[in-house]
Amino acid sequence: MASITIRNLDDEVKARLRVRASANGRSMEEEARLALAEAVNREPAPVEGLGTAIHELFKSFGGVELKLPPREPMRDPPRFE
Repeated sequence: MASITIRNLDDEVKARLRVRASANGRSMEEEARLALAEAVNREPAPVEGLGTAIHELFKSFGGVELKLPPREPMRDPPRFE
């Protein structure tokens, strides 16, 4: 098994780890091992775009069909003479 050293660990994180380990009846080292294993074994959250997220949020309300205006020829650009 490998071992690592974690430097510059925030005091608050260490204190919370100590409390969590105590509540679970484990050593801080064992609690840290389990927390790291749990964090790296999680399935990554699906990456979706903003449009997909908005669609998922509002799809239960039903959709709306919008009429697209007919395309027209482009206008001539303005002339600045």
